[in-house]
Amino acid sequence: MENQRGHVIVLPYPAQGHINPLLQFAKRLASKGLEATFATTHYTVKSIQATTVGVEPISDGFDEGGFKQAPSVKAYLESFKTVGSRTLAEIIVKYKDSDSPVCCIVYDSLLIWALDVARQFGIYGAAMLTNSASVCSMYWQINQAILEKFGCLNKIDWVFCNSFEELEDELVKAMLGLWPLVMIGPMVPSAYLDQQIAGDSAYGASLWKQTGDECIRWLDKKPENSVVYVSFGSMTDIAAKQAEQIALGLKASNKSFLWVIKDNENKLPVEFVNSIGETGLVVTWCNQLEVLAHQAVGCFITHCGWNSILEGLSLGVPMVAVPQWSDQPTNAKFVEEVWKIGVRVRKDENGIVIGEELKMCVNEVMDGEKSKEIKRNASKWRELAKKAVSVGGSSDRNIDEFVAKMLKAEGK
Repeated sequence: MENQRGHVIVLPYPAQGHINPLLQFAKRLASKGLEATFATTHYTVKSIQATTVGVEPISDGFDEGGFKQAPSVKAYLESFKTVGSRTLAEIIVKYKDSDSPVCCIVYDSLLIWALDVARQFGIYGAAMLTNSASVCSMYWQINQAILEKFGCLNKIDWVFCNSFEELEDELVKAMLGLWPLVMIGPMVPSAYLDQQIAGDSAYGASLWKQTGDECIRWLDKKPENSVVYVSFGSMTDIAAKQAEQIALGLKASNKSFLWVIKDNENKLPVEFVNSIGETGLVVTWCNQLEVLAHQAVGCFITHCGWNSILEGLSLGVPMVAVPQWSDQPTNAKFVEEVWKIGVRVRKDENGIVIGEELKMCVNEVMDGEKSKEIKRNASKWRELAKKAVSVGGSSDRNIDEFVAKMLKAEGK
């Protein structure tokens, strides 16, 4: 590895919630002097727009349609492992005799086969966790022999986590010596936090059709902290019964609201759509960071996906947690009980959040007894997030240490 100097391949799982933090990390590395190449599938490569980062296509075996083209999850993952390993290796070979041969692969922790490719070429391998460190450690402790994803975390050179030490300090201390865990987050575009990267106001990737600035124009007419923003992320599909109850709750809250809901034509009651007028805006897509950063937004109703939690927390927006599945219930527990930046809804016996419950939670966060404390905590965590990624902050120092090692390209 004597001749290798500072070229890192960053490999995401090809879904929006995975691409965003890994692309942001690639931009962060490039801003600190490394050459960063973002290797993503043929189906997603056209959506990447990041001028400071190189982009190379790799194959998952389904180049025309990606995951949707595959007959099953199992078939997709097996194909991605086989074809992805081969095409990732081809990128490494491509740069082997250049001025900047690849010295490390930073890969989404779902794609554990990338570590085998790194080892094949004698270069560093680093996993990137796109959940919180707390959730990952829980999975690991409960399922050490079962979850292949976490089975090799103690054999990797670095385990990067899109979080920051102050947010999960007890966990970081507990995991010392078990994993080479390094907190590098929040991986949110620099314009919203530390402003170290000039012009970095968006992730630089969108798999969805983007609309204009309708949402921002609408928000501009609303008073400060008066609007409820509702979004359940890029992967969650809300059932019609649940959508109807959310509609009832929003209307009953007497707050202005901006609601992002895909396929809303078949899910929302006609009388609701016809009656909202200027009180509400229902759209199929918006720029979430721009919306959360807008002074009119005073509450975020979220499914508690980790990216959404970090974005809301980084922008100091109080939350109403409506978790659906996976890591979301745990994230919701942290929102309400640990960080105290919001409240969690309670579902009925059918697993539905009824409108009255949602109304109560929105009013609690925006006007209730706890609202002052929640808003104070939201501001506190925003400042701590900003500090972590600013010059000399905990995450910034951790990234600098990694960059220094890559620039020296020290032998393993």
